[in-house]
Amino acid sequence: MSTTSSSADRPDSDQASLPRAEFGFPGPLRDRLVGAIRDGTKTATTSLAAEYAAEDAPLPGVGDRSVVVDSDGRPVAVIEVTGVRVVPLGAVDLAHALAEGNADVAEWRAAHERFWHGDGMRAALGDPGFTVDDTTGVVLERFRVVADPRAVPGS
Repeated sequence: MSTTSSSADRPDSDQASLPRAEFGFPGPLRDRLVGAIRDGTKTATTSLAAEYAAEDAPLPGVGDRSVVVDSDGRPVAVIEVTGVRVVPLGAVDLAHALAEGNADVAEWRAAHERFWHGDGMRAALGDPGFTVDDTTGVVLERFRVVADPRAVPGS
C-alpha cells in the first residue's frame, strides 16, 4: 500500500515533506513496479481497503502527492493521485487492469491474489489466514508522475 497526504498547496520543490509511496515489498516485484511507473506503463494501483483499516489511515484523495521509493528507499518519482474508487474485487474492470500494466483482468487478478495471499501481506495485516474473494473491498487509485526527485539538487 502507498500512503499519501494532501499536498495540493505544497510546492513541488518541497518533496522532502511528501509521504513515501511504497509499491509492493522491497525486492524484484517493487523494482518491476517502479520501473513501470517511471516508463509510464503503470498509471494505477490497487490496495486492499483492509490495509487502510489495519493502519488506521485515510484513503488517498485526488491531488495527494507522494514520493515513490525503490527497493533501497531511494526516491525515484513524485506521483499525484488523479482518481480513487473503492469497489468489490469482483468489480475491477479492464480499464483499471490495463492502467496497472496488465494484459487483462484475469492476469491482473492472479498477480494481485498471489501478492495478497503471500506471507508478507498476511503479516502486514496481522492475519496469517487472510484471503480475498469477489466481495473484498479494494481501493483503485489512478495517478500521474509529476516530478523526478533525482533531478532536484539535494534529493
